[in-house]
Amino acid sequence: MKISVIIPTYNEEERIQRLVSYLKQCGTGYDLELIVVDGQSTDQTVNKIRESETKIILSEKKGRAAQMNSGVRHSTGQILYFVHADATPPSSFPKDILKALEEGYNAGCYRFIFDSSHPLLKINAFCTRFDRLMCRGGDQTLFVTRSLFEELGGYKDHYRIMEDFDLIERIQEHGRFKIIPKNVTVSARKYKKNGYLTVNIANLIVFLMYFAGASQTKLVHTYKRLIDHSKFN
Repeated sequence: MKISVIIPTYNEEERIQRLVSYLKQCGTGYDLELIVVDGQSTDQTVNKIRESETKIILSEKKGRAAQMNSGVRHSTGQILYFVHADATPPSSFPKDILKALEEGYNAGCYRFIFDSSHPLLKINAFCTRFDRLMCRGGDQTLFVTRSLFEELGGYKDHYRIMEDFDLIERIQEHGRFKIIPKNVTVSARKYKKNGYLTVNIANLIVFLMYFAGASQTKLVHTYKRLIDHSKFN
């Protein structure tokens, strides 16, 4: 089965080539398709992707949800695997995903660890082993069969935040979701820039607002007011 790896980017010139090269190497011996969907980057991200000879889609809409949906439309795999540009999956990810499908799961993710030894970040990482929606997120990467993704209507294009929570919640209502007991390595840059407590408080506030029914406009405004995040620049 072909796995389409879809990476949304925005100003990721410092890490995109390394990630793409790594993913290609991990896919040796597997039917892997790599698609990067750029959301109007203002740095050299697009040129870096072209230098790596990787398929690139220039999204008309900025935002991970719209970008990932665009990537799906340009993909051909029966399995979709969404990877954020600041996340590095285990080298065994093709084998892990195919094994999960053989076990009867049609979607899932990994746990994660940070590329930092900060003791408090280890608490966040530890929680990703639990099967609770609050412990999920796009940083853990997400695989889903194309059939289930299309049945659910994919990501909601207008979502600029909480898009992964929304999709995972719908997946868990209609499919079998596996948390693979291996770790994605995630950049701690957001925490280094804003501080551990600030980011966690912001995440909690936005999470509670989301489940209270707040609009995307309110959620984005609140998040931008609380922390500095390149996602919304």
